[in-house]
Amino acid sequence: MATTTGAFVAGGIAACGAVTATHPFETVKIRLQLQGELQAKSQAPKLYRGVIHGVTTIIQHEGLRGIYRGLGTAYIYQVLLNGCRLGFYEPLRGFLTTSIYKDAKVQSLGINVFSGAASGILGAMAGSPFFLVKTRLQSFSPFAPVGTQHKYRNAFDGLRDIYRKEGPKGWYRGVSAAMVRTGFGSSVQLPTYFFAKRRLVRHLGMDEGPALHLASSTASGFVVCCIMHPPDTIMSRMYNQTGNLYKGIWDCFYKTITREGVLALYKGYFAHLARILPHTILTLSLAEQTNKLMRKFEDRVLPDTFKAKI
Repeated sequence: MATTTGAFVAGGIAACGAVTATHPFETVKIRLQLQGELQAKSQAPKLYRGVIHGVTTIIQHEGLRGIYRGLGTAYIYQVLLNGCRLGFYEPLRGFLTTSIYKDAKVQSLGINVFSGAASGILGAMAGSPFFLVKTRLQSFSPFAPVGTQHKYRNAFDGLRDIYRKEGPKGWYRGVSAAMVRTGFGSSVQLPTYFFAKRRLVRHLGMDEGPALHLASSTASGFVVCCIMHPPDTIMSRMYNQTGNLYKGIWDCFYKTITREGVLALYKGYFAHLARILPHTILTLSLAEQTNKLMRKFEDRVLPDTFKAKI
């Protein structure tokens, strides 16, 4: 494993590679989650009828620029989120395992889940302002608008507009939902990945390499999507609101299920799955490779005394 700083950089690079491929599905997912917000199912318009229809509709009327709206902001967010999530997971897990069991090699499900959740929450807090603007950029559509519309020219225009209207506090609107959402996802992503990896090596005799990384990442991505989607829907709505449509996580949760039904929490699920599976596969598989490259770079360039400090 590279140093904590090296793992942060490697995780951020890997996530940026993954988000380039999966961003269109994220755009569709957000619009599906906001479609028919707080409206009865019989009254809600269906501008986007699913993943494929959403992708084709956006490309047809808004072009590639529409489907990739907010990509630059997504890069910044992914560096912060996955840099923290992949960079701090192993150091935190190792510290807790050594403190409790006196052996860093011991695998404890509780410690693994806690370390995943804690590192993810740190990333969500760091990246929340950029995810806020990204959500608003992706939800904006001149052709088929859903939810509240925010016409920002770019990420920095969005940050400036929010600061002007709400102050620094506005940048962290919905951060509590983001912490819950990312905590849920991160608590299972890396533990599931490493659990699947160990089982595939032990029971199927798979060797270290791309095939093992692909299989482990697929298992992890599916579990993450199932666990994370309801808080993800809540987060998208809280980020996109103007004013105080929702007072907090539970208010958003209550209003959504009472007015739209429980299944409203799973709006955009298949778009999320279409995004999260390749995103998890690419992120974790690329992270394995970028970690190796970063470790080689550090071994060649940095003295051991300096590596211990970072």
